[in-house]
Amino acid sequence: MVNGRLLWVDDEIELLRSHILFLERKGYEVVTATNGSDAVELCTQQAFDLVLLDEHMPGLSGLETLTRIKQVAPAVPIVMVTKSEEEDIMEQAIGSQIADYLIKPVNPNQILLSLKKNIHRQEIVSEVTQTGYRKAFGNLGEQIAEASTATDWQEIYKSLVYWELQLQEAQSEMGELLKLQKQEANGGFAKFIRQNYENWIGEPSHESVPMLSPDVIKRRVFPLLDKGDKVFFVIFDNLRYDQWRTLATELSALFNIDEELYFSILPTVTQYARNAICSGLMPAEIKEMYPDLWVDEDEDEGKNLNEEQLLQTLLQRFRRKERLSYHKINDSLGADRLMQQFNNLMHNELNVLVINFIDILSHSRSEHQMVRELVGNEAAYRSITLSWFQHSKIRDLFERMAQSGHKVVITTDHGSILVKDPVRILGDKEVNTNLRFKVGRNMAYKAKEVYEIKDPRKIKLPQLNLSSAYVFCYGDHFFAYPNNFNLYVSRYRDTFQHGGISMEEMIIPLITMEGK
Repeated sequence: MVNGRLLWVDDEIELLRSHILFLERKGYEVVTATNGSDAVELCTQQAFDLVLLDEHMPGLSGLETLTRIKQVAPAVPIVMVTKSEEEDIMEQAIGSQIADYLIKPVNPNQILLSLKKNIHRQEIVSEVTQTGYRKAFGNLGEQIAEASTATDWQEIYKSLVYWELQLQEAQSEMGELLKLQKQEANGGFAKFIRQNYENWIGEPSHESVPMLSPDVIKRRVFPLLDKGDKVFFVIFDNLRYDQWRTLATELSALFNIDEELYFSILPTVTQYARNAICSGLMPAEIKEMYPDLWVDEDEDEGKNLNEEQLLQTLLQRFRRKERLSYHKINDSLGADRLMQQFNNLMHNELNVLVINFIDILSHSRSEHQMVRELVGNEAAYRSITLSWFQHSKIRDLFERMAQSGHKVVITTDHGSILVKDPVRILGDKEVNTNLRFKVGRNMAYKAKEVYEIKDPRKIKLPQLNLSSAYVFCYGDHFFAYPNNFNLYVSRYRDTFQHGGISMEEMIIPLITMEGK
């Protein structure tokens, strides 16, 4: 079997005959050329897996040959082989997107290593990654079975996301096995939440209670302000941890990054979780203390129009005097406007930015077939999130933040999950429309299929009336009404939803960054 077809270009090719024989014994087919013009001509006639290119040759130089080969065969990796160690030569070669750079005299194993990196990298990465996940699979299974604390579940979720991204990169079919393990983990996580969530809310100061939505500003932003730092506090609406990990690769060039996870409150939707972040209070506490700033489920008014006022109440309760600015960015025009006034933000101790793109994308996927095709699965969801960030004004904003000297704290209000299995529920017209949680009276469902809260006061949620209850879906389930059941299920199955109980929705990133 041929491992690859190589073109080796060197005006002293006869002196390299032993190297060529070595490569042929390793299964490579080697075509040779003694000058750049012949090499370019060969590349127009034949396909090569890699080109080994001498830099010093009569006629066309190696760099000139490199440029011409890239014009006729842009995808072929080129390894520059040269006696020169001059920095400008290396920089020109790297700028021309060489795959590798070898200094003469080279030995056969150096060449072989370069071939493995540039021709066989994907299969090697795939094999190594699959071996690593096989070894981790059993350990993860034990961790899932034995998990008993919030920290245990955070570590399990981090590990699952790590392997999800690794297997995606390796293009491994073992991704399907990982999906099954995530389902198993979400089953265990649902039991854990069912057993502990009421205690978390009822005893918020207990040492076993993790950081929750109302704690974020008090525990991560205020301490920075107390040290004299100015802060940009950025909330990406509906940002999952795996999406954050893809953005982190982009931001790591600009910032030193300190990453942790915390828990969104229930329901894992913007109305509840983001208002809790901004106010430092649970939803029922907001309604009790600031009734004019809380909008109930059954009211038509927008549910997140009072975030700036809630932030002000939080600062006032803690007798803080920092200058605050609040900006919600829904599109590129909003980002442009903020960029234009960025210098004004530098005078504030605390600038809060809410960025809505990811949530808009999630809802668009549910409603529009074309978007559903573009975001066909979780890997595509991550990819389009990264592509948006790379090509949006939001990235420019982060560049300015990195240069500003401010600390940057990034978080989200909740994540989302790709739903699969419907759960039947009956309710009157006053029941809310969310697919992952329901609140209202006279609802009929199987109690074992949901997390049922008949007394909302136990988890500090607003009580619409004396008989209102909340119910939450687990894992990848979603609520569906018996009327037009099949049509409803076909419309919403395989869409990203939030509001319920899953690691993807509840275990979310909290990032503190400082510009490099």
